[in-house]
Amino acid sequence: MKTRFRFWVGVSLVLVYIVIAAGAIVRVTGSGMGCPDWPKCFGYLIPPTERAQLDWNSQHEYSGGEVIIVDEVLRVAKTDFISSLQYTESNWETYTKHDYAHFNAFHTWVEFINRLAGALAGIATLLVGVLSIRYWKKKKRIPTLSVLIILGMGFQAWLGKTVVDSNLLPAKITVHMVMALLIVALLVYLYAYTSPHEKEATTTPTLIKKLGLAAIVLTLIQIGIGTQIRQFIDFQIDSYGLDQA
Repeated sequence: MKTRFRFWVGVSLVLVYIVIAAGAIVRVTGSGMGCPDWPKCFGYLIPPTERAQLDWNSQHEYSGGEVIIVDEVLRVAKTDFISSLQYTESNWETYTKHDYAHFNAFHTWVEFINRLAGALAGIATLLVGVLSIRYWKKKKRIPTLSVLIILGMGFQAWLGKTVVDSNLLPAKITVHMVMALLIVALLVYLYAYTSPHEKEATTTPTLIKKLGLAAIVLTLIQIGIGTQIRQFIDFQIDSYGLDQA
């Protein structure tokens, strides 16, 4: 049982690392707003592949929450309905979270894959939480850490929503990244704690602890600086029209 539990902790850790890597790709490619809403993408469970899918069409069956782009504005279907021969304003409401209303298939699918990876990581951590229940009487630290990881993943998902709603506000991106690293730290500790050689795995020399703390501080500083640099680059692209996406 312990071996299986540790296996899923390891799987969760790998998946979280994949999510972090996917998030980096999203940021580097400028795909953060590829899906302008959350948790769906343009109101779809599976996002569109071409711009025409976001145009209004007559005699078309729309579902509540489905998104179209009208005059460079996101419009959201209020309820399920079939459109008439002409566009009817009363069937739609303006998306008010932000005013970003662009579609780029590459950006959309990069962001969508990032979200899929996050969902898989979430499922894996939930499984870790379920498997940890057996350890409640013997080692309460295991289920406690597992619950903290699950709560962290839930909070991380909410942070992802706020990042999209804020149109990629740099401060929120930074918090989002720091939270991901905190989840990694908890998973690494849980993986070490459940090692067959538990004492050796959890007993750390003072020097290593100090170096680890210094590494954490430097990493956080680097994240903060990196976020500000990316914000400056985005500003320059918007200002000088270099974004050809």
